[in-house]
Amino acid sequence: MAATDERAGKRPNSVWLTERPPLKRKAEQPAGLDLDKIVAATVRLLDAEGLSKFSMRRLAAELGVTAMSVYWYVDTKDDLLELAVDAVAGEMVLPDESDADADWRDQLRTLAVGYRDMLLGHPWAARLLGEFLNIGPHSTAFSNATQRVMRRSGLAADRVSGALASLFHFVYGFSTIRATHEARCRVVGMSLDDYFEQVVATLSDRPEFAEMLETSTRADHVRQGRSAVEMLDRDFAFALDLQIAGIEAMRDGTGA
Repeated sequence: MAATDERAGKRPNSVWLTERPPLKRKAEQPAGLDLDKIVAATVRLLDAEGLSKFSMRRLAAELGVTAMSVYWYVDTKDDLLELAVDAVAGEMVLPDESDADADWRDQLRTLAVGYRDMLLGHPWAARLLGEFLNIGPHSTAFSNATQRVMRRSGLAADRVSGALASLFHFVYGFSTIRATHEARCRVVGMSLDDYFEQVVATLSDRPEFAEMLETSTRADHVRQGRSAVEMLDRDFAFALDLQIAGIEAMRDGTGA
């Protein structure tokens, strides 16, 4: 059935799909202000204060200009947030694909670790990744790199998208939960080690959690006074190995 005119006319919105006329210098525009500086200041504010506190007025104050000056460069706050999330996507390390003999497993690890580090370094980005199309130049370069590396794995073409979803949804979930824990710790001035120690101590007094704590390697790790960050990094590395081993097994048919 053909789409109605109304449905056919609706298209996803994105700053990357909107053509803006070239900027014309006006006397009231602040000297030295440009889009790169605005986006960089946006990222700094989001890192420092989070998404909920961000506003165009707060950004303008940070830049020492009026809010109207910022609107010379972007049409909406959402456009600016979309630019910011692509800017931090540029921090993700892409594998060197010039070496034809490079191991695709190592290249996938490089991509997954880069994605994790970006999400931990910029916790606000996780929400925005789910709200925007993520078709900026840095996001697109990352997406293309993941596709090329996964194709080198030898996995059947109709399984590549599912394998990528499995891998990067795992990284997204793991990193977002960890970032949330770290944010809570910062709010109350507590270290991650203290947080996990407090959780284990609290649950130890509750009999309904006895079995869970007895078999939990994380709880045992905490009781030994070992680093929570090392524990999370170890768990991430092992879980990532499992993901890659699963992809390899499906490729070889042993996981069918």
